[in-house]
Amino acid sequence: MRFFFRTDSDSDYCKYWVEWFTYAEGNEYFCEVDEEYILDRFNLTNLQNEVPNYYVEALQMITDNPSDKPMSEEVREQVERSAKHLYGLIHARYIITAPGLKKMLDKFKRGDYGRCPRVYCHQNTLMPVGITDVPGQKPVKLYCCRCEDIYNPKSRRHNMIDGAYFGTSFPHMLLQVYPTLKPAPSEQRYVPRIFGFKIHSIAELHRWQDEQREKQKKRLGITE
Repeated sequence: MRFFFRTDSDSDYCKYWVEWFTYAEGNEYFCEVDEEYILDRFNLTNLQNEVPNYYVEALQMITDNPSDKPMSEEVREQVERSAKHLYGLIHARYIITAPGLKKMLDKFKRGDYGRCPRVYCHQNTLMPVGITDVPGQKPVKLYCCRCEDIYNPKSRRHNMIDGAYFGTSFPHMLLQVYPTLKPAPSEQRYVPRIFGFKIHSIAELHRWQDEQREKQKKRLGITE
């Protein structure tokens, strides 16, 4: 049985739940997980422990095979929340497979995740990463493979996405499989200056002067 879902961003209808989810406003970071992958129960091992409420119903919703049993609006909302969470967990596993990496590579090349805000990275393309693999801990971050640092997404909606839905390994796995994506590291660094002098050099000079002053006081027997 197939249903049509209206997207949040336009007036079009999506035939499948996964398509509807990935087209919904705020979910642009996600790729579409292949149905064959979702239907392979081996790929879902232990996920039932992560989705204790309405796991079966959530999986049925994701695969467009809902139960014929009537369900209240409140229960349906809970099932939908579980379905979104389950899909995120499946997504984290899928994007480190060969087909998943290919789909994420296409999004990376299109610049779907934005560009590094660091000036000396020269608009290097970003990719999503989680700080932890534990759900519900930290939102997704954006990793720059040139400066090897992470940044917060610009959009408030994207800041609400769980980082565990992308995991800690994805960007590094992508660079392992596609090593040509890795740019040369940026050797340029901003150097703070005051009137042309490097600030750290001035600080070192002040520390040396203070040390010499203290030594002079000790030699002269001066106490404060």
